[in-house]
Amino acid sequence: MLKRDIPAVILAPMEGVTDARMREFLTRSGYFDYCVSEFIRVSENVLSPKNFLKHVPELLQNSRTPSLIPVQIQLLGGNATRLAESARNAIQAGAQGVDLNFGCPAPTVNRHDGGATLLKYPERIEEIVRAVRDAVPSQFPVSAKLRLGFDDPNAIYENARRVEQGGASWITIHGRTKTQGYIPPAYWKPIGKVKLALSIPVVANGEIWNVDDFKRCQEETGSIHFMLGRGALAVPNLARDIRRELGLAIIATPHPLRFPEAADASEWHEVLSAYLEIQPSEKRLKQWLRYLQSRKNIVGWDELKGLQSGIEILNRLKQLLESPSSALPEQELPAQIPL
Repeated sequence: MLKRDIPAVILAPMEGVTDARMREFLTRSGYFDYCVSEFIRVSENVLSPKNFLKHVPELLQNSRTPSLIPVQIQLLGGNATRLAESARNAIQAGAQGVDLNFGCPAPTVNRHDGGATLLKYPERIEEIVRAVRDAVPSQFPVSAKLRLGFDDPNAIYENARRVEQGGASWITIHGRTKTQGYIPPAYWKPIGKVKLALSIPVVANGEIWNVDDFKRCQEETGSIHFMLGRGALAVPNLARDIRRELGLAIIATPHPLRFPEAADASEWHEVLSAYLEIQPSEKRLKQWLRYLQSRKNIVGWDELKGLQSGIEILNRLKQLLESPSSALPEQELPAQIPL
């Protein structure tokens, strides 16, 4: 998946957003080198291979989307033994690598000993990474995704060192603490300091919405590996533009999808129709439109959110986009998108 000296653009795991259907849709573009699944929680019981197939159907296709883009499994939990056994079963189910979630800021997750709450316990992070690394055959990568800390951004230095000592293949760092949630800005300079201190690759993540953001992030981190989350949904061509900056070609896919450059009614109607073919849910369509509105200024959210079917939404969207008054002021995107 990730290679030390080759730049990469990665689609981030986003709970309730980047499910298998969204991964299928977005990877048709050829803009992402690989993607990471939504987290799969390991709590009281070890997960069986069958459990993983339910969450990540791409495992049946050599852990690749229909566009042949690799998918890495992400696990979340606090029990090293159960995580290790579950990781072994994930590989048995067809996973080509395992990522460990130490960054989720959701209170319900943190209350149950998962995600960012582990950032308070560096020794447990190392224990979990080591247990999973030992359980997974050496040819399969084990990585970890962290925030800067729970409430102390300086915690990243010890936590990152523990991830490396545990045997991780690489580390992804989101440039905010748990307590910051998704409030701007993201702090990229600590990521750069970690990169200088570690011998494993460091993936930079957080608050990259445009090419200027990317350039600043690249300058402050020194990284050549970048993970995009909300920005990839709000600005679908962002990953393409970043690939160009990194000197990466677009990946050839069997059924390539290209996103419009502007508010062209017919082109967006075609793209959103293609999305509905993959994900026939008006709730998920509204979710994505809400992301698009926040940065692309192409839809009238108030006009669309009350509609009940995908066809109604597409028809009304077409009318809005064809209207001379379709441009809307840019809006700040909340961390959680209401459906």
